[in-house]
Formats: sequence, structure tokens, C-alpha cells
Amino acid sequence: MHFHLTEEQTAIQDAVRGTLADSWPMERIHAFADDDADFDRASWDALMALGLGSILLPDSGMGLLDAALACEVAGEAAAPGPLIGQLLAVAAVARSDNAAAKAHLNALASGAAVATLVHGGSGFVPCARSADFFLIVDRDAGVRLAAASDATIEPLKASDRTRPVSKVAIGAGTGETLFAATDPMTPRLADAALVLLAADALGGGQKVTDMSVAYAKEREQFGQPIGRFQGLKHQLAHMALDIEPARALVWYAAYAWDAGLADAPRAAAMAKAHLCDAYVRAVRAAVAAHGGIGYTWEYGLNYWFRRAIFDRAWLGSPAFHRARAAELAGW
Repeated sequence: MHFHLTEEQTAIQDAVRGTLADSWPMERIHAFADDDADFDRASWDALMALGLGSILLPDSGMGLLDAALACEVAGEAAAPGPLIGQLLAVAAVARSDNAAAKAHLNALASGAAVATLVHGGSGFVPCARSADFFLIVDRDAGVRLAAASDATIEPLKASDRTRPVSKVAIGAGTGETLFAATDPMTPRLADAALVLLAADALGGGQKVTDMSVAYAKEREQFGQPIGRFQGLKHQLAHMALDIEPARALVWYAAYAWDAGLADAPRAAAMAKAHLCDAYVRAVRAAVAAHGGIGYTWEYGLNYWFRRAIFDRAWLGSPAFHRARAAELAGW
């Protein structure tokens, strides 16, 4: 039994981290946030050139844990683009018997065609204006792949400036049916979405904790770094103790999904609920730890704050998924 990442998994994270450092620096985030676009093609193409789009192909030799590791780094960098939707669309289309949908598989796996995730038949969807396809995952109605032309898209001025959302409506039965509601793959894909979103939250929570520690080491008051003050030491320690132990929760949920364990649905629900709450706590504490500069637009901490709020609300609230976890446990 392995309790740490393999060399290959570490290499995946290093490659994604290095690519985003080059293609998505803070000045690029500022420029994107000030623009009206909901998608950044340059950083997307850079990520897809790494082969991320093919991670969840059945013959890739990888699985949801590897996809979660990539999403963790994307959350760390506050990366744009519907990476979660893309990964799940490839996984769903590749495992479906729908020939019409499979005709788009190569374009999806390469990233040439962009797919974003729709939770249920409608809702708030990231990067909807730039998507070629919508993957609709509905536990009660099944899984479908709909073309952008099949959707009604209403742009919104949303909080998350790294993954701008639109209100999307897609008619029932529209698009290609990949899995019926009764197919076991439907709830598995819904659970996979929760795990990948939890991984994004893990990466974001770790990032703002690291930012706070670094700032506490270099910011001085009364002739010494503020990190020496006991109150701030305790605050930073609480942030670390909130985020780091939760890493195992995400990794186990992804492993359980890959291994088809009986408790995989509950693990996915718990990971989504806990990590998204922890992310919000961490970023609130990070703003406080930074003081006035944490509130400024130029410093950029607000991007992770906004992302945390969206992660918490998307795909169901923490309270909803805690109730699901309790029900799945028979409580």
C-alpha cells in the first residue's frame, strides 16, 4: 500500500505547475479579470499540450487520482478554463456506446474542442460562452453531451473572475445521451466531479496558506517579521492544520473511485463538503493575515477568495453533501 505519490504523479504536478507558472502569471490573471472573456486559450493550449485531456481515457493507465492531482495544481494557480468539465467529458464519451458522441472524442482529448460541466439540466456554468460542448451530469436524468448550439446562454457578472460563469439552460433530452439515469456510470461521474472540485479547493487552500506564511516572514513591524508574533503564529498554524490533513481525504476519495470501493460515493461527498468549507476558512484567514494589502486588487488574493466562494456553492453546498454522506453511511 502506497501512502505517498509515485514519481510519475509528482512529475504530473510539477509539469502542470511549471506550465501554469509560465502561461498564467499574476499579470496575466489581472489582464484576464479586466477583460470580458470567459476563457484563456493560451493557458488552455499549454495545459492540453501536456496531455491532460487524455488522463481519464480508459487505456491511459491513469485514473481519477491523477486527474485530481492536476486539478489541485490548477486550483493552486487559480487557472482558468473548464478543466473539470473537460476531463469528465473525455471520461464519459470514451466509456459510452454513443457513436455520434464518440466522433468528438479525439477533439475533446486533445483540447481542441472545449467541454464544460453542467450540474443538472441548467445552472451556473463556468466558461460557457467559449465551450463547444456541455456535459450534463444529472443523477436523476442521466448523462448527456450537448453542442453549444443546443444551449441558451446568459452571461453573468459573477464573483469568480478566473472562471467566469453564465446561466445555462438546456432542454430535457437535448444532445446525445451517454448514460441513462439507471446506468452505474451516471452516479460515478457525478461523484468524480465532486472529487475534482475538492482537489481544486485543496490546491487553493494550500496556496493561500503558503502566501500567508511567506508574507509573515517578510513583512516587518516594530523591527521584526510579523511571523514572530504569537497571535499570527497561531493563526497560520490553524490554517495549515485545516488544509494539510484534508489532503488525504481527497486522495482517498479519488483512490476509492478508481478502485470501485463501496464507500467511494460517501468519500466523494465528504471530500467536497470538507475541502470547500476549509478553502473558505483558509482564504478568510489569509486576508486577515495579510492585513490591508490582502484587500487590494493588485495583490491578487481576491482571486482565490472568489474562487473559494464558487467552489463552495457549485455542485451542491457542504451541508447538502454532509447530509448525503450521513445517508450513505446509514445514519
